[in-house]
Amino acid sequence: MKQMKKILVLVLSLIMVMSAVAACGGNDEPEETEAPETEAEAVEVEEETDAEAEVEEEEAEEEVEEEPATDGLSGQINVYSRDAASGTRDGFESVVDFEDQLTDSANEVASNGEMATQVGKDAQAIGYVSLTTDFEANNLKAVNYEGAVPTEENVLSGEYQLSRPFDFATRAEGDYASDEEEQLVKAFVAFLTESQEGLEAVASEGGIVDLEAATPWDELKADHPIVDQDNSGITIRTGGSTSVEKTVRAALEAFVPYAGNFQFEMDQTGSGDGWKRVLGDEKDGPTSAHIGFASRHFKDEEDVSGAIASGTYCLDAIVTVVEANNPIEDFTQQQLFDIFTGALENWEDVQ
Repeated sequence: MKQMKKILVLVLSLIMVMSAVAACGGNDEPEETEAPETEAEAVEVEEETDAEAEVEEEEAEEEVEEEPATDGLSGQINVYSRDAASGTRDGFESVVDFEDQLTDSANEVASNGEMATQVGKDAQAIGYVSLTTDFEANNLKAVNYEGAVPTEENVLSGEYQLSRPFDFATRAEGDYASDEEEQLVKAFVAFLTESQEGLEAVASEGGIVDLEAATPWDELKADHPIVDQDNSGITIRTGGSTSVEKTVRAALEAFVPYAGNFQFEMDQTGSGDGWKRVLGDEKDGPTSAHIGFASRHFKDEEDVSGAIASGTYCLDAIVTVVEANNPIEDFTQQQLFDIFTGALENWEDVQ
């Protein structure tokens, strides 16, 4: 009996020891990660992870993707071009190299001023004008060509290649209403092409000239005594290119007080009329002129060998223009070729 009591005491002691050990945290097993309570929660977590990965992938693609040159401008390109008689058109097509390939959808305009007006009010438009154009007043943006900015300095250096000459030709010797009229025309040509005052007037309206080669009018006028008399009864008439109008007008206005207060009339309708009105089949008609102008070199069939004087009085840049809010900054020769021949028809395709 005593033996059984001893055994019972030992068993109870062992149970008490084991309970004390468990209460002190003797089990060091790691805690388990909390799992989603339901299957739906597990699916939701997986979908959120996939969506985050997709967003990150799209952002990476947007960073690499090249933006189009027009930066969001889309829709049809409305092409504007000058009429076939225009020297500006001849010069533009020659440099861009698409003679006789102009798209049939082009809108033709009759003058530099009309081109500026039409393009400036058409957000989808593209055209070309003289550098002498007032871009801001016409709501125009001048676009670079092959990375070169259209400036006088870049034209003279050859960096900007969309340029052309402003040429002139007079009537032939003896083909004037009077000797005084003929002598005054000769004097004006000297003023326009050689004098400091004349070249500065041309330059003031955007004509590109070499002022370092100019001579003061006081040193030239001795060869033109006609300027010392009253010439208020004589009128010098000009015709031809519309692009030359601002530069020629500036020179004529500057010459008036130096040459006896003569009168002048300008009828600029296009380069194709310049030669006709002084040496061609219109020289004796109602639109005849004393000096004809072209915003290009006179063509082989426009023989100027009989003129008292002919040549180039300044250079000009032809500038590709778009409406002022168009974001494009530069055109390549290939882009202009494709646009004006119709190969590119929409702004979003201009890369």
